[in-house]
Amino acid sequence: MVQSSFIRVLAIGLPLALAACASAPAHINNVCAVFDQRDGWFNNWERAAKRTEAKYNIPVPVLMATVRKESGFKGRVRPPRTYLLGFIPWSHVSSAYGYSQALDGTWTQYEIETGNTSAQRSNFADAIDFVGWYHDKSARSLGIARNDTYNLYLAYYLGRVAYARGDRGSAEVQRYARATDDMARSYAAQMQGCGR
Repeated sequence: MVQSSFIRVLAIGLPLALAACASAPAHINNVCAVFDQRDGWFNNWERAAKRTEAKYNIPVPVLMATVRKESGFKGRVRPPRTYLLGFIPWSHVSSAYGYSQALDGTWTQYEIETGNTSAQRSNFADAIDFVGWYHDKSARSLGIARNDTYNLYLAYYLGRVAYARGDRGSAEVQRYARATDDMARSYAAQMQGCGR
């Protein structure tokens, strides 16, 4: 009797828990609310973000603002598709995928360099670790300050090679970087306000 009740609870609870993990949190412009919504034992975003900060010395607000800008905290998001003959859905415009919108090749490089070969772009902890790894490499190779969200985001979006040769992207890309920087500042203030 107890075993069948446990199985019933598991059969109902597990799909609900997985569905909650798959959807983007509400109130994504408030990092405290995001953390409150993803504070489960198995899927704790605040713990993952702070672990990444400790590992790479990139502040949590910078990490979270990058993920917010790239995917809106959606784990399975992809860029739009191209259309064959104007109406047949075809390939995606790039291989970007997941919370971090990491490209296939860069994700493979991350897996090899970190030894995290089971990492998934749709897993928040793996994705934020990727963002920390990428920003850390940008800080070390390009001399960008670890709390300079604007330039870290430009290097993230454009790639380190393009950034190193002086490319700062279009006006639209620079607006993205400014918005990410503004979000990081807002997240930092929110974290102080909610005691994190």
